[in-house]
Amino acid sequence: MFNKILIANRGEIAVRVIKTCRRLGIATVAVYSEADADSLAVEMADEAVFIGPPAPGESYLVLDKILEAIKQTGADAVHPGFGFLSENAAFPKALAEIGVAWIGPNVNAIDAMGDKIRSKQLAAKSGVSTIPGADGEINDAETALIAAQKIGYPVMLKASAGGGGKGMRIARSDAEVKDGFKAARNEAKSSFGDDRILIEKFIEEPRHIEIQVLGDKHGNVVHLNERECSVQRRNQKVLEEAPSPFLDARTRKAMGEQAVALSQAVDYDSAGTVEFIVDKDRNFYFLEMNTRLQVEHPVTELTTGLDLVEQMIRSAAGEKLEIAQKDVKIDGWAVEARLYAEDPYRGFLPSIGRLKRYAMPEEGQLGEGMLRIDSGVREGDEISLFYDPMIAKVIGYGKTREAAIDTLAASLDRLHVEGLQSNAPFLSAVLDETDFRAGRIHTGYIGEHFPEGFHGTAPREDQLVAMTCCAAYVHETLTRRAGRIEGRLRPEETVTTREWVVFLDKRRIPVEIEMSGEGEATVWAPSLVSDKLTVRTAWHPGQHLFEAEIDGRAVALEFSDRTEGYLLRHRGFKAVGIVCTPRSAELHVRLPEKEKPDTAKLVVSPMPGLVVAIEVAEGQEVKTGEPLIIVEAMKMENVLRAETDGTIKAIKVEPGASVAADELMIEFE
Repeated sequence: MFNKILIANRGEIAVRVIKTCRRLGIATVAVYSEADADSLAVEMADEAVFIGPPAPGESYLVLDKILEAIKQTGADAVHPGFGFLSENAAFPKALAEIGVAWIGPNVNAIDAMGDKIRSKQLAAKSGVSTIPGADGEINDAETALIAAQKIGYPVMLKASAGGGGKGMRIARSDAEVKDGFKAARNEAKSSFGDDRILIEKFIEEPRHIEIQVLGDKHGNVVHLNERECSVQRRNQKVLEEAPSPFLDARTRKAMGEQAVALSQAVDYDSAGTVEFIVDKDRNFYFLEMNTRLQVEHPVTELTTGLDLVEQMIRSAAGEKLEIAQKDVKIDGWAVEARLYAEDPYRGFLPSIGRLKRYAMPEEGQLGEGMLRIDSGVREGDEISLFYDPMIAKVIGYGKTREAAIDTLAASLDRLHVEGLQSNAPFLSAVLDETDFRAGRIHTGYIGEHFPEGFHGTAPREDQLVAMTCCAAYVHETLTRRAGRIEGRLRPEETVTTREWVVFLDKRRIPVEIEMSGEGEATVWAPSLVSDKLTVRTAWHPGQHLFEAEIDGRAVALEFSDRTEGYLLRHRGFKAVGIVCTPRSAELHVRLPEKEKPDTAKLVVSPMPGLVVAIEVAEGQEVKTGEPLIIVEAMKMENVLRAETDGTIKAIKVEPGASVAADELMIEFE
């Protein structure tokens, strides 16, 4: 076994590897950029080495700096995590030259499988089902156009190197091929330093199902069943689960056997993933193989009982697999949500900033299931524009799929983030949907169910009841607290029952509330329910989570006290609850609505980022939908388009400039 492992990565995966190393008694080394100097991974590691500026191309992607850190610390093994250099064959080759172990597959496997073009050719030779497409890489837009027309629309343009949805575009026309080829190539070069592109047929409404494989250096390979990763946005996974609600035993067995056969063809000797797309008839086609640990590996760990990081370490140390294929079972169900720093109400734009508040429920038992949280940040940390916007991976586990989903949804109810936006409301909304609950999902699920983007969900009656009780209880508690301040001109009121009016979701809801004891109240809200409501809660001022039992039903609401009213969220619904006296309520409805400023002629940056390109010039006439400017944030290019016809009056930024959120970039006449 190894004495000291250097983790050539950052964030959540670095923390994840450190946890396993601690359990195994192995010392760890973290490397860090300027942006990560105070990170959780640096705090947890036994040693830490500075490797450069925040930009990955000047730190985490610079092999020489990683090698120097290895020499400085005397690490005898390296775990690459995922992303960055994890699938760069030059890395293990360099480690071999200095006698340091690589915790990953052999170089030949990385070379063969890390290149989508070569891996597809090898898969076909190994008898694995493959997607129809153009042979070899595509070097220019014209060649891409010819290939697409030959294959037939729709087609997928994707980077030959890397993964994670970067450098991928779906094209349904000649025009989309031309635009998509350029964008995919730029993203591929920026993310992986490799701008090669391939084209293949895009399967309509496919499922994305992958097989986890595990091998050792003695020729043994097993598969650990499948993961369903079909709920995606912009080709990036949002929710993952194991097992798949779609596969039957026959298809699972066939996919697993093909994944093992492909792995054996390259003598695979670590954890890896063979990805497939599956059509509605359960026909499956090889997509790619990731020769590394996957972001979604926790759902496999929870349903098999195996620690994949530990298995990678043991394989790299030359140990034989302790399990055979017959030993691999499916125990329960796990569903993972990727909690990102992005604003679902603004087209999922990155939301960069500091986590002023960051509260998560504790891991362990939650309802009928178990909760696991993998995170690399803490309250006070900053989500940087240079890296992936992940805050945490939140995983619900249960004996059934329903129990796992309920556990995950309940954990997101108990999440509180301030300082930036998170996609938690959107994740919760998906988990509550009938089609998702029934397992009717595919890779176009989000676009199909949210064609106009995400704008929150309509409130259910039980949510209105819970929020009304919350707002009334909180306001009554604060009012009574203020009444006990010393030196008041008016004596403290001794009323036990008080009338309020709650304005919520454009509704006027009269209520009466009686505080019957510490943490207990009775609420009457006749416009919502005819019977009285009993509220029991341990909430006290200063808390940002309102957990209560309302008539015996447990509920958790995210809560924030605002200048006017209380911001409340439950699942995909959020609203401001304003609590008034009956007289104030009469006056409140007479208040004029504030007019919004006209910003139609201004183009501002929707998030902090870098200006990649400006597609227009001052004085140019543009039509609605034409591209104006490209802003890159978190390794993704965002094309801002004209929302109306007009003439460009002024351009306030230049290519290469850094812009802040809401910074003016272009002005129309």
